[in-house]
Amino acid sequence: MSQAIDIKVPDIGDFKDVPVIEIYVKVGDTVNAEDPLVSLESDKATMDVPAPRGGVVKAILAKIGDAVSEGSVIMQFGGDAAASPEEVVKPSVSAPPSPVSAPAGRAEVRIPDIGDFKDVPVIEIYVKVGDIVKAEDPLVSLESDKATMDVPAPLGGVVEEIRVKLGDTVNEGSIIMALVTDAGPAAAAAASAVEATAPAPAASPASPGATASGIDEAGFALAYASPAVRKLARELGADLGQVKGTGDHGRIVRGDVETFAKGGAPVTASTATAKGSAGSAGAGIGGLDLLPWPKVDFAKFGPVERRELSRIKKISAANLHRNWVVIPHVTTHDEADITELEQFRVQMNKELEKSGVKLSMLPFMMKAAVATLKAFPEFNASLEKSPDGDVLILKHYYHIGFAADTPNGLMVPVIRDADQKSVPEIAREMGELAKLAREGKLKPEQMQGGTFTISSLGGIGGIYFTPIINAPEVAIMGVCKSYWKQHSGDGKNWTSRLTLPLSLSWDHRVIDGAAAARFNVHFAKLLADLRRVLF
Repeated sequence: MSQAIDIKVPDIGDFKDVPVIEIYVKVGDTVNAEDPLVSLESDKATMDVPAPRGGVVKAILAKIGDAVSEGSVIMQFGGDAAASPEEVVKPSVSAPPSPVSAPAGRAEVRIPDIGDFKDVPVIEIYVKVGDIVKAEDPLVSLESDKATMDVPAPLGGVVEEIRVKLGDTVNEGSIIMALVTDAGPAAAAAASAVEATAPAPAASPASPGATASGIDEAGFALAYASPAVRKLARELGADLGQVKGTGDHGRIVRGDVETFAKGGAPVTASTATAKGSAGSAGAGIGGLDLLPWPKVDFAKFGPVERRELSRIKKISAANLHRNWVVIPHVTTHDEADITELEQFRVQMNKELEKSGVKLSMLPFMMKAAVATLKAFPEFNASLEKSPDGDVLILKHYYHIGFAADTPNGLMVPVIRDADQKSVPEIAREMGELAKLAREGKLKPEQMQGGTFTISSLGGIGGIYFTPIINAPEVAIMGVCKSYWKQHSGDGKNWTSRLTLPLSLSWDHRVIDGAAAARFNVHFAKLLADLRRVLF
């Protein structure tokens, strides 16, 4: 009686609980050693698990979506069709650096998950072709409108090719370079063997990069697909550069290639470029058709100085413009009596002096904002597009962003779960995040997930202003410098009260004027007597 042979996930590095995204075989299939069995995708890599030996698939113990780790049994081979000892090979699945589609021994490095950032420019390249890098060594540095971040190498190798230059813009999944890993010589030998047996490609004057089979090799190499999908594409003569991926992050899966090979419409780079050009040259956001910006030679009127904006200011300008044009802003102004709260703040700073925590008014405003958001949940929401129209997403968490002024421009760090933190805890975290912002070391995740933002000019001056909503939020509270103001309850007796100006900007698609006025009044009452937060 034949004995079933367990097929386990081999060494996949430090990855744990990696989901199965594709299964290439079915029960009854005969496979050879090194044939791909399943495909796994972590947050940084796509990798195929090869067959360690030849055999017949007797049982498949994993299904798409299951999470596996090194040693997990994914299927069984029948013992009667097992390979001879000399056929048995020891599999080695090296996780490529970042989400990749790479043959054994060569890894195409892609930009990993960088949150909601798009078209982020490359500001520094740390390596050159031929350099040897280790896992976690920085490869390039990116700078968005809110953060500077390095892209590390999750495994060691030799830099074979660099596909970006300074100033190029990249997104999640963009290929930035290629590494030759420890399996490089074997891969090179295999490639040489294939080249020796393959016919020479015919020259094509219409497409220099295309082969005799009509495949554009440059586009094929850039496609986001696993080795098994690439192999299938070669067998079917499908040009991966023209296949639209339906997997996560645009990954090309087996079904995409099969559909394309049967005559599915290609999605070409030229089509995408045309769409991008149309978007930039056409009416623009919201269908606006404006007169061109005036071009003026200012020097003919007097001396001038040309000063470049920082990259953060350039990118944030585009985001602010989008938010201002797309969101119908309305700003409601009010004021809060913070006389007692200011006295309490000064007293608490004396008591907390030894702890090193210094309380500004902002942590108190965050606690008041959370309580007000709970009373008016439509302010703690986002508007989402759907086939049936706009849908309001109400959030049951309270992540409060605060505007931080830095030498390079405005940044908005986020205090997560502000409802679960004390005022001193918020103050301490604010100080840490503000310091990172000034140093340009904020991570993307430290600026994501905000549900409401407070922009404070309290240390500078002013009375009222119109803060721009930080999309996809639907409201933002602006506060200016507090000042002493005469108040009277009956018009006869007057007293000086410390007054804080409030400027609440809100999205009129979601919020109406009455709700905004009530929000401001509630927020002001809480600041006047913070004990109300307890109720």
